[in-house]
Amino acid sequence: MNRVDGLPNNFRTHPLQLDPSGDSSNSIDGPDHVKSASSLHETKKANAGIIHGACLTLTDHDRIRQFIQEFTFRGLLPHIEKTIRQLNDQLISRKGLSRSLFSATKKWFSGSKVPEKSINELKNTSGLLYPPEAPELQIRKMADLCFLVQHYDLAYSCYHTAKKDFLNDQAMLYAAGALEMAAVSAFLQPGAPRPYPAHYMDTAIQTYRDICKNMVLAERCVLLSAEILKSQSKYSEAAALLIRLTSEDSDLRSALLLEQAAHCFINMKSPMVRKYAFHMILAGHRFSKAGQKKHALRCYCQAMQVYKGKGWSLAEDHINFTIGRQSYTLRQLDNAVSAFRHILINESKQSAAQQGAFLREYLYVYKNVSQLSPDGPLPQLPLPYINSSATRVFFGHDRRPADGEKQAATHVNLDQEYDSESSQQWRELEEHVVAVVSRGVLPSNFHPTEYCLNSYSDNSRFPLAVVEEPITVEVAFRNPLKVPLLLTDLSLLWKFQPKDVSGKENEEVKELVESEPEMIGTEVVPEFLINSEESKVARLKLFPHHIGELHILGVVYNLGTLQGSMTVDGIGALPGCHTGKHSLSMSVRGRQDLEIQGPRLNNTKEEKTSIKYGPDRRLDPIITEEMPLLEVFFIHFPTGLLCGEIRKAYVEFVNVSKCPLTGLKVVSKRPEFFTFGGNTAVLTPLSPSASENCSAYKTVVTDSTSVCTALISSASSVDFGIGIGSQPEVIPVPLPDTVLLPGASVQLPMWLRGPDEEGVHEINFLFYYESVKKQPKIRHRILRHTAVICTSRSLNVRATVCRSNSLEDEEGRGGNMLVFVDVENTNTSEAGVKEFHIVQVSSSSKHWKLQKSVNLSENKDAKLANREKGKFCFKAIRCKEGEVATQSSEKYTFADIIFGNEQIVSSASPCADFFYRSLSSELKKPQAQSSLHTEKQSIEDTMRLIQKCNEVDLNIVVLWKAYVVEDSKQLILEGQHHVVLHTIGKEAFSYPQKQEPPEMELLKFFRPENTTVSSRPSVEQLSNLIKTSLHYPESFSHPFHQKSLCLVPVTLLLSNCSKADVDVIVDLRHKTTSPEALEIHGSFTWLGQTQYKLHLKSQELHSLQLKACFVHTGVYNLGTPRVFAKLSDQVTVFETSQQSSMPALIIINNV
Repeated sequence: MNRVDGLPNNFRTHPLQLDPSGDSSNSIDGPDHVKSASSLHETKKANAGIIHGACLTLTDHDRIRQFIQEFTFRGLLPHIEKTIRQLNDQLISRKGLSRSLFSATKKWFSGSKVPEKSINELKNTSGLLYPPEAPELQIRKMADLCFLVQHYDLAYSCYHTAKKDFLNDQAMLYAAGALEMAAVSAFLQPGAPRPYPAHYMDTAIQTYRDICKNMVLAERCVLLSAEILKSQSKYSEAAALLIRLTSEDSDLRSALLLEQAAHCFINMKSPMVRKYAFHMILAGHRFSKAGQKKHALRCYCQAMQVYKGKGWSLAEDHINFTIGRQSYTLRQLDNAVSAFRHILINESKQSAAQQGAFLREYLYVYKNVSQLSPDGPLPQLPLPYINSSATRVFFGHDRRPADGEKQAATHVNLDQEYDSESSQQWRELEEHVVAVVSRGVLPSNFHPTEYCLNSYSDNSRFPLAVVEEPITVEVAFRNPLKVPLLLTDLSLLWKFQPKDVSGKENEEVKELVESEPEMIGTEVVPEFLINSEESKVARLKLFPHHIGELHILGVVYNLGTLQGSMTVDGIGALPGCHTGKHSLSMSVRGRQDLEIQGPRLNNTKEEKTSIKYGPDRRLDPIITEEMPLLEVFFIHFPTGLLCGEIRKAYVEFVNVSKCPLTGLKVVSKRPEFFTFGGNTAVLTPLSPSASENCSAYKTVVTDSTSVCTALISSASSVDFGIGIGSQPEVIPVPLPDTVLLPGASVQLPMWLRGPDEEGVHEINFLFYYESVKKQPKIRHRILRHTAVICTSRSLNVRATVCRSNSLEDEEGRGGNMLVFVDVENTNTSEAGVKEFHIVQVSSSSKHWKLQKSVNLSENKDAKLANREKGKFCFKAIRCKEGEVATQSSEKYTFADIIFGNEQIVSSASPCADFFYRSLSSELKKPQAQSSLHTEKQSIEDTMRLIQKCNEVDLNIVVLWKAYVVEDSKQLILEGQHHVVLHTIGKEAFSYPQKQEPPEMELLKFFRPENTTVSSRPSVEQLSNLIKTSLHYPESFSHPFHQKSLCLVPVTLLLSNCSKADVDVIVDLRHKTTSPEALEIHGSFTWLGQTQYKLHLKSQELHSLQLKACFVHTGVYNLGTPRVFAKLSDQVTVFETSQQSSMPALIIINNV
C-alpha cells in the first residue's frame, strides 16, 4: 500500500492534503487509517509553528529566480528540443514505402507473432504492452514533449500517427490515450485550424470503460471532455456525457458527475432550472449512499431553492424530510427542526400515514432540541394553525341556563354570531339612555360598552375588564394534517403589570403563568383534541384578582399525537374522548403567539398612499376596580301573544357582585310593548303565585244600572313616565329604595302587550345601571336582552267621528260627536280562540269624553265569533270646564262604557300605561304637514284656526276578552286596542296601514306655472266652521179647503264650532230652477227676509226663527237654506256654502 508502481509514497503527509479527521462520517473505518490520521495530526501540530524561508534575503529571492530562469532556458528547453529532433529524425526514417513493405511482410510471414518485442510482453484485455524502446512509444513520447512546450499542431499529428499504430496493433489502452491527447491538442491549437474532434473523446471514453474496464481513466477523460465542451458553451453535450458515465458500482463517482451535470443545465443559454434541481437531488441521494452527509445536505439545500414555493408540495416534502434527517445526523438540530417544521406547515398532500411519520419525526427531533436547553424560552410550535384575526375576547361570566319558568336575559355570549345591524341598534339604545342620564347631552368621552371583541369591533382602544370577572379568549385552531392532534395542558400566556389602588405602577413585571396565581388565575384545559383537517375553537379563561394592565401574549401547550396515530372521526370517536384516556405517543411543550394585525389606516393622504395598519388592542385589557353586576330573569314570559293581548309576567333583578347598584333603567325601541306599571301599580299583587289566575287589569264590580253610561276618571301622563319632554323609551325600573344591595334580588311585575302587527317580533331591552360609588373609568354597565314574540291576529278596530246634527240636551257650548266603532274578528282558528267578547270601550282625551252608547240592540254581551264584525255607536261630548285640561298640562279624561258587570279602570295600570305608550309612539311618527309658503302671517293663523275646528283629539280604547281552548282547558286572554282619532270624518285604524306604492307618473319636461302651495283651506275644513240644525215638526196638518196657504214655523240653529268670531250669511232663496231640483225641494217658499247677516262669537249658539209656506200636501225637504261663513277679520275669499248633507223632511197633511 505504501508503494505505487515501485515508487515510495512520500506524499502521505502533504501539507495541502485535506484533513480526513474533519468528517468522521466520510472516513474509512479501520485501525491503519485511525493510526495514520493521528500521526498526521501530530505532524501537523509539530509543523504548525515552523515558518519556511524566513532567513532568505531579497538577494536570495533574485538569485533563485535567476537560477530557475537560466536552468529553463539553458538546460531544460535545449534538452527538450534535442530530444524532439532526434525522435523526429527516427520518425522520418521509418516513414515511406520500405516501412510499409516491411510491416506487410512481417504480417504475412510471421503470422500473429510480432517481432521486435521483448520476451516478457504480456497479452491482456487492453491489448499489448510495449517495451519502453518500442517505436510506437517513441512517437507518443515525441507527441508528449511537443504538447509540453505548447507545440500543439505537431503534437496533434504525432498523436494521430501513434493512434493509428496502436489501433493496428490492437493496443486499445494506448490507442485510447492517444485519442484523448489528440482531441486535447486539437482543442488547444491557436486559431483553431481544425474543429474539436469530440468523437475522439467519445471513442476514448468507450474504450476505457468497455474494453479496458478502467473507470478511473474514463472518469478523467469525461471530466476533461466536459470542461472542453463547457468552454465551447456546449452544456447540453457535456451534461449528456457526464450522465452517461454514472453507474451503480460507485456512488461517489456518480454523485460527483450528477452534480456537474446539474451545473451544466443551470449554465445553459436558457437555464434548465428544473433539470438542475432534479439532478442535484439525484447527486444528493448518491452522496448520501456514499456516506458523504455534508455534500448530500448541500445538494438538497441547493435543489430546495428551486422547488420552494412552486407548489410542488410532494417534492418539497421529500427534500425537507431529507434535509431534516441529514441535518439531524450532522447534529445541526436547528436546521433539522426548521426543515421538519416546513413539512408540517405546508398544505401537505401526503397520505395520513406519511404525515403521521413526519409528525413523529418532528416531535422526536424537537424533543432532542429542547433537552439541550431545558431552561431556555419556550419554542414556537408550528401546529395547529391559529387564525389570529378570528380571536374573540369576552369579558364577563357565562350566561346561566334557563331554570324552569325562569328565563335568564340573553345578554352577550360567544355563541352569538356578529350582526352589524343589531350591534348598531344596541349602540343607539345605549347612546340614547346615556344621553338621557346626562341630561340630554351625550358625553364627549362616551364609548359604547363592548362585552365581546372580535374583528368587527373597534379595537383601537384598550378594553376595560373588571377585577374578579373572568376574561374568556376564544382561539380558532385548525389542524391541516390528516392525523389528529392532541393538545394537553393548554392555557393562555400573559404578562401583567399590577397597579396599586392609588394607580401607581409596580416596577416588577410578571410574565410567567405559574408565578402569580394570586394576581391572575389561569384556566388550564387538560386535553384538547383536534381531529384530522378540523377547525375548532378553544375557550380559555383568565381570572384577574388585581387591578393593572394585562397583555395576553399567546397560548402554551404540549403538542402530541395519539398513540398509533389513529384518526378519530365523528363516527369512530373514542369513548371518553376528553376524559384523559388518550395515550400520547410523544409530546413537546411550546407556545404560539397571538399577533393580530389591526385595520388598515385610510384617513390621511399619507396613509392612503402607503400601507399602514392601526393597532388592535383586544388582547390588552386594563383591569379596573370592582363594579356591580346585574343578572335579570324573566318569569312566565310568553313566547306567543295575540295582537293587542295583555299578559302579566315578572322580572327578577339580582345583584351578583359585591357592591351595590343604582340608577337601574331599561330602554327599548318598542316602549309600547311592556310596562312596569305607573304610580298606581301598588294595588296589584307582587308575587307570581298570587296572581296566577287574576286579571292583569285593575277592575271594579259595577251595578247593572250603569250599563251603557260612561264612568268618568282622570289621570295624568306624568304618573306614567310620559311627561312633557320625557323620553318614553327610557323607563326607570322602580326598585325599592332605588338601590339593589350585593346579593339582593327583587321581583317586579311586568305587563306585556302583543304588537299590533302579526308575525315574529324581536324586541331589544337594554338594562342600564350604575355603581353607587362613582368609578372614573367605567361610568355605567349594561345588560342586553332580546325577546322573541310571535303574534297572531286578533281584532281589527276602525273608527270614525262625525258631528251630531242634533243640538238638544246641550250642556254649555260646543257640539256633540258621534263615534262609530267597527270591530272585526280576524283571528284564524289556529290559535284556538273560540270567540272574543268586547267588555268595554273607553275614551281618553284632553277635551272630549264618551257619554253613552247609542246602539239600538239590547244585547249586553258583544260576542264576536270567527270572521264576525260588530258595529258600535257612541255619543261623545266636550269635557266640562273643570275637567278640561289646559294645553300645557298632561291631564287626560278617561270615560269607560261597560258591556259587562265589571269596570276595568282605564286610567290605572296597565291599561293607561299602554295607552300612553302607544300614544307617544303614534306622536313620534312623522305627520304629513302642509307647509305654507305665504308671506302673510295672518293667513297662516286663519288656517290654523280653521284646521283646529276640524280636528278632534279623541282616543278610543277597546278592551276585550278572548276565550281559548288549550289542552282541553279554557283560558281567558285579555287585551286592548287603541284608535287615535285626529280628524272629523277621517277613518282611523288600530292596526298599521300598509303604504301603497305611488303609481308611476310620466316625467314632465316643463316647469309648472304655479309652484306655490295654495293657502286656501279645503271645502271640507270650512264646512265644519258652522254647524246648522233645523228644528221643525215631523208632520203638520193643515185644512187647505179653509186656508190655501199653510205656514209652518221652523227654527234654524247656528253653532260656531271655531274659537274665532265668524260672520254668517243665511240665504233662503232657491238657487236652481231645474225641474229635477223642484222635484227634490218640492214647491214651497220661505216667507220674510231672504237673507240674514249674523255675527257669531267663539263657540256661540244662535237660533233664527223662519216661516215656510206650503200650498199642497206632500213631503218636502226643508234643507234648502244656504249658509255662507267667513272669519270676521278676513276678506270674503274664504266664503263657502254650508250645505247640510242630511235632508230635513216634513210631511204636510190635509185635514
